[in-house]
Amino acid sequence: MKHRIKLRPVEVKDFVAAASKCNFDVDIAYNRYIVDAKSIVGVLGLDFNQILTVSYSGYDAEFEQFMNRFAVAC
Repeated sequence: MKHRIKLRPVEVKDFVAAASKCNFDVDIAYNRYIVDAKSIVGVLGLDFNQILTVSYSGYDAEFEQFMNRFAVAC
């Protein structure tokens, strides 16, 4: 599943905490850069002026609800 989101630096801690609760891999990317969404250092290295793409293959209802807070229209 993929979500396009807009994330601010002050929201990174909550985002990484939510991703870390998932029992599947969660990646976050923009352009050609892909990082592990469970890594606070990796996520902080991204450009927050860009729309980010979050990719994962599992399902967690709580994480889906969390992702909807950051969703942007395509």
